[in-house]
Amino acid sequence: MVHDVSGPIPATGGGPILVTGGAGQLATCLERAAGDLPIRRIGRPELDFDAPRAIPGLLAAIAPRMIINAAAYTAVDKAESEPDEADRANHLGPKLLAAYACAAGIPLIHVSTDYVFDGTKGAPYGEDDAPCPTGVYGATKLAGERAVMAANPRSIVLRTSWVYSDVGRNFMLTMLNAARRMPKLRVVADQIGNPTNAHDLAHAIIKIAATITREGWRSSHGGVFHAAGTGFTSWHGFAEAIFRHAASHGAPVPELEAIGTADWPTPARRPADSRLDCDRLDRVFGVRLPPWETSLARTIDAVCGGESASARLP
Repeated sequence: MVHDVSGPIPATGGGPILVTGGAGQLATCLERAAGDLPIRRIGRPELDFDAPRAIPGLLAAIAPRMIINAAAYTAVDKAESEPDEADRANHLGPKLLAAYACAAGIPLIHVSTDYVFDGTKGAPYGEDDAPCPTGVYGATKLAGERAVMAANPRSIVLRTSWVYSDVGRNFMLTMLNAARRMPKLRVVADQIGNPTNAHDLAHAIIKIAATITREGWRSSHGGVFHAAGTGFTSWHGFAEAIFRHAASHGAPVPELEAIGTADWPTPARRPADSRLDCDRLDRVFGVRLPPWETSLARTIDAVCGGESASARLP
């Protein structure tokens, strides 16, 4: 059963919910999802993990009731040559946020990734499966998870995967833009995972925040949770679905060639099978994200149908 993940948390006094990540797709979607809830969305240069000394004073001035960390260094291949930059954004910065949240007695929701796994299990990963990242990006995200949990017991780590939306940089928009320039696209077919709509993820996070606000913090709320779109596919299957839905709007549909990972060498090694088991999120918070292709169709309608995305997307 797919649960409704819409609905803002009650605005019951205190400072705003602080959302990091600036103009990133998840931070943007969180602001859309919040309704009348006071959200303070910040990013560079106001909050910069490369300038950590200024962060405690900034947080104290804002005095948030909760922090949602949607900021990250997500350039998976570039991280291989910029490990220090990735570590500051994915590990040391979140650690600083968690330390402040602990001192202030407030919850922190920290967004992580399926790339903490190596993809060799052959079945969806649960939260108790041992992480084994294959590159700098995954390693720094794992270090961030551990630092956040160690610094603040009122922390929630949400691992997600293959995030896309109508804003920012993501696979769906890359495919649509590439089809306008090239009649044929080569897409990897031997990596599988859970495509996740950023709007769905944002509503899930808001519902989690609502539960905490309504019930108060419970020990069951803390820890690692998987939060990804229901169902799975390959990158090639994802691309096929994108163009299948886009075709109904008259968008160009290129020829798609299925290739193997070996045919598309990259600096970072991706997990071959990073599917996530999201049952714990459902058990604890009553949240399960919708089927990925249902959300994809809705997003394609918004992007290609000539209507503003905010009017169509939840």
